[in-house]
Amino acid sequence: MVRAFRRSFPRGRDLDVIALRSPIYSSTKLLILVSATMMSSLLPSTMFAQNVVAARLPVSPEAMAVHRLAKRPMAKAVTIDVAESSSGVNSAQGFGAFARDQGEPGCDLFPAPANIGTNVGLSYFGPPPSTVNQSLVGPVQLLNTGQVDATVSTITIPLYKGTVKSTGKTAWYILTDVSDPGIAAELGLNFSAKMNNITTAARTGNLGPDGNIIFDKGTVNFAPKRDIVPGPEGAEFPPKSFTPGEVGDASYSPYVRIANGGGVVYNAPMIAYDVDASQINFPNGNVDYTKVHDAVQAIDPIGMTVTLALVNGFSFGRPVWYISMDASIPLAAAIEHNTYAPLMGKLLLGNDDSAGSPIERIFIATNGQEGCDNPQRQGLSADLNDGHRPNNTLGGIPTLALDYSPAWDANLYTWTDDAINKGYRQQLREEFQILTYAADGLIMGASQTAPFGSAGFSINCPIVQRLD
Repeated sequence: MVRAFRRSFPRGRDLDVIALRSPIYSSTKLLILVSATMMSSLLPSTMFAQNVVAARLPVSPEAMAVHRLAKRPMAKAVTIDVAESSSGVNSAQGFGAFARDQGEPGCDLFPAPANIGTNVGLSYFGPPPSTVNQSLVGPVQLLNTGQVDATVSTITIPLYKGTVKSTGKTAWYILTDVSDPGIAAELGLNFSAKMNNITTAARTGNLGPDGNIIFDKGTVNFAPKRDIVPGPEGAEFPPKSFTPGEVGDASYSPYVRIANGGGVVYNAPMIAYDVDASQINFPNGNVDYTKVHDAVQAIDPIGMTVTLALVNGFSFGRPVWYISMDASIPLAAAIEHNTYAPLMGKLLLGNDDSAGSPIERIFIATNGQEGCDNPQRQGLSADLNDGHRPNNTLGGIPTLALDYSPAWDANLYTWTDDAINKGYRQQLREEFQILTYAADGLIMGASQTAPFGSAGFSINCPIVQRLD
């Protein structure tokens, strides 16, 4: 039925576009395009387009002055001992396997150098086109508050020391994204217009005179031991049992709306809670995961920096790195080595790109191919089998699309038995490829009987770098 429906539409030279348009429609569209072109010539393209997605007036000069208090010097990369920084693969607290572990094609997505297959040295190749225009091919660091260590796949960024008003206790946190383009540019954060639409899923707070956030409420317990028991070999997802390594209370969400800063929304995931500097002073790694987030590889509460492990993924066919910080259900938090954030459960899901949407989609295979030596490796069963991340496919990110949000609506997909038997199962790297496979019936939802679409939970995954 789906294939017949798709074929019923004219395509290519059979489609007479002009005949389908009325004069009024054409004139109106022309006026809109001309107006958009004139406006875009006055603004950076991503700023203009994202403001169309979720229009909001810029913050006042007074509010901007408040937000400038949160600006910190760019953090320098920290050298860590990877072997000492992670407490085991897929079994206990800590991040588990790294994005560049083993260097095998199914688990290390770092692009090969451009001179492969040529007769010239790499020095012959000039700077990638992305250095001139970030939308072109080449690497682009998107979160610009610190340095990325591409050798071990980590980023070191500023650490903040705030407080939770309801308890009076210390909350150590980071900043990754913000809903205002001017503040994003000023602080080196990712800009997400869609974050303006995060309402009941956000905490509230105020920026203090030192630029640190005073959260109204919301705490995290980092003491629980992460534990997950995979299903049988070849069908490791869903797991037999699971426990996340850190658990937020009912009021915890990484998203916070700043009351004294014009209502701007920050992505401010908590790193540690109710501990003093001496308890989390691990500047060279080998951290205590009963005190800090599982993504932490090193933390320096004296120099006020934290080093986080990066996660492999794709966006529109290009490999990317991101950090995984929070999830709205315990199962996702356990698999992702991140914090269960109950307040995130109030995010409006399933309405990607509609008016007022706070989310963007992330596509997660359940039963993809397994094995780090397999270049087609992807999915949750693969993750639970070898401890490496599932090579998820993200929707829009800055420089590739205009609708980025760190609040990712999880769209799980399952290859059908028929598609597997015909040898169609593969690593999918691009959103519309996945949507086409769903339309063609090659993949279903969270199971082979569930419809394709939102799985009903979200993950907070701030984008860090586009690798190509």
